[in-house]
Amino acid sequence: MDSLIELLASGASDDPAIRAEDKADMTYAALQAQTRRIGGELAALGVGPDDRVAMVLGNGPTMATAFVCMAPWCTTAPLNPAYKAEEFDFYLDDLEAKVLLVDEASESASIGVAEARGVRVVRVAESDIAGEFTLGVEAGEPVERPANATALILHTSGTTSRPKMVPLSQANLVASASNIAATLGLEASDLCMNVMPLFHIHGLMAPVFASLRAGASVHCTTGFDALKFFGWLDSVRPTWYSAVPTMHQAILARSNRNQAVIDSITLRFIRSSSASLPPQVMGALEETFGAPVIEAYAMTEAAHQMCSNPLPPRPRKAGCVGPAAGPEVSIRSLDGAELAQGGEGEICIRGPNVTTGYLNNPEANATAFHGDWFRTGDQGVMDEDGYVKITGRLKEIINRGGEKIAPLEIDEVLLDHPAVAQVCAFAVPHDKLGEDVGAAVVLKDGEEASERDLRSFAADRLADFKVPRKILFVPEIPKGPTGKIQRIGLAKALGLDS
Repeated sequence: MDSLIELLASGASDDPAIRAEDKADMTYAALQAQTRRIGGELAALGVGPDDRVAMVLGNGPTMATAFVCMAPWCTTAPLNPAYKAEEFDFYLDDLEAKVLLVDEASESASIGVAEARGVRVVRVAESDIAGEFTLGVEAGEPVERPANATALILHTSGTTSRPKMVPLSQANLVASASNIAATLGLEASDLCMNVMPLFHIHGLMAPVFASLRAGASVHCTTGFDALKFFGWLDSVRPTWYSAVPTMHQAILARSNRNQAVIDSITLRFIRSSSASLPPQVMGALEETFGAPVIEAYAMTEAAHQMCSNPLPPRPRKAGCVGPAAGPEVSIRSLDGAELAQGGEGEICIRGPNVTTGYLNNPEANATAFHGDWFRTGDQGVMDEDGYVKITGRLKEIINRGGEKIAPLEIDEVLLDHPAVAQVCAFAVPHDKLGEDVGAAVVLKDGEEASERDLRSFAADRLADFKVPRKILFVPEIPKGPTGKIQRIGLAKALGLDS
């Protein structure tokens, strides 16, 4: 199985595939039929196999099925609806998008940006069946594509350059979905309650595609909401859910007042990914829900999962991300040599789920691989059982509770402020998020600006999660011996490491 069309044949025709609150279930037969129809509608819109469709849709069943139904026929590019106009302008330009797909009643800033760029805007028309939609044209004949055709492009933040485009083929996605489904032992009787955003690889692959690969069901919520979580849990009755550590912590904070719901449901397991899960949180989740917590290690370039702690009876090791769970995993030195067991080095991967390289970025590709081994940029060790422990990051990306943020993007925005001479964004420790965004700023001579001024300036141009929570005004930004600004270690140098 290499194509997404074949993947959709995993479930029995009358089994529910997509579910949502206050909507009828979409069956596998209906999902397969819609996928064929959407392929024809895309052809009628003039969207060819090599064209790219940007998607700015709210979390829910339509976003899930739009991705599932369109990825076999064209290149999909889901974007965060929270982006501001300047961000949409960058992404639509970088993607060279032919079409922008939005909700029927959307007032997104992306629409005006797309119209100014000559990108066709298509509004989806939904029905009362979960995930059922049309593109508003009479379907033509869909154009088949090979398994190695690009199905998805996501941007991943670069450390010293603009965000990089990660192309993932149909075969990459099918391999990853198969890996996740096998790791979790998913069966047709399973029901995942998705609370993850569907513009991230985590939400797209684990709850949605892995479920479909197993012939199981996914209930699509409107996105994570700690106040609604237990109500959803009570009404949906899922067998599992997947989330990032900060979401798990928010769930635990409200668990005492929702004990009746917890006692009434049975989760087969809970999954955590996208950022390191503190062992204390893992233990508290297992005690609260009486279910094993399966921590996975993942990244966009691997179409999500690379390692995962296994289901019982195999051991789960708190503080470790588990053994390889799909691709091959190797610990290597910076020159690419494989290290002996127990040696600390860079985590490298290879396998059918791994991207073949970044788009339009030969500089990044020149350093992204050791031969056919992809370099994750993460540092770790592997124990005698093959379990991997992440010990640090070689990259400078800020990981704010699973949201990956490129410091240079923040630099470039703040440097547009008339009072700013120099700026360096960096990660600062945070007790719940793991990391948050900080920035060191040097003002121009004779100019004045407050922290509030700069945060407000950034908030007009960046999504909220990218806005620095701490801004320090300094006479000079600390530099290394070669005169290069070193983001890693800057929090410590400025006294913000505790």
